[in-house]
Amino acid sequence: MQGCDASILLDDTATFTGEKNAGPNRNSARGYEVIDAIKTRVEAACNATVSCADILALAARDGVVLVGGQSWTVPLGRRDARTASQSAANAQIPAPTSSLATLVTMFSNKGLNARDLTALSGAHTIGQARCVTFRGRIYNDTNIDPAFATTRRANCPATGGDANLAPMDTTPARFDNDYYRGLVARRGLFHSDQELFNGGSQDAAVRGYSNNAASFLGDFAAAMVRMGNISPLTGTNGEVRRNCRRIN
Repeated sequence: MQGCDASILLDDTATFTGEKNAGPNRNSARGYEVIDAIKTRVEAACNATVSCADILALAARDGVVLVGGQSWTVPLGRRDARTASQSAANAQIPAPTSSLATLVTMFSNKGLNARDLTALSGAHTIGQARCVTFRGRIYNDTNIDPAFATTRRANCPATGGDANLAPMDTTPARFDNDYYRGLVARRGLFHSDQELFNGGSQDAAVRGYSNNAASFLGDFAAAMVRMGNISPLTGTNGEVRRNCRRIN
């Protein structure tokens, strides 16, 4: 929330409340143990040198590559934050119910434009979402393919089953442009996803990405570099944590 500074990795303590348990992150952001394992090996090779923030940026790139996306050069030299803000995470992470106007504004507040928003949203080509995050979409939205809504309702009842999972697109283990094809077919899982293709300013970009995977992958990579460059701590600011879960 303060920039690309690994603040999300800090655990809560008796005197400190971090971002992990903010509403948008709790039961959603995960994989922290993977970063721990990477950090342990990096520290063994060259201690107090590579920040957790750089590890996160590199792991994001490598994760994309491992599931079929393209690579990009990650600028390095970030340092780690000594603090985090749960209130900022609650206020500044877009909700799955967000409108296009809200999404554009929230990304703009971080220095990212509407094209960046649409490209970065393509990360929703990977993984699963909990029923509680898309229930309103499949029961209340009208800009949704009826067959798709029926399929998703089978595992996401109107009440209960909040933790039941559904894939973000039809190829949830492959980094491709299927997410955008789904939007064109009115099969976006989140309300906020479908807002990108709903008669608004991003319709042309979505249609373009749905027809041209290379265009999406190139724009995604460029947008990831811009996102990784949001207010990094450098020089003597921050620190290089020895354990990503706590300050030195």
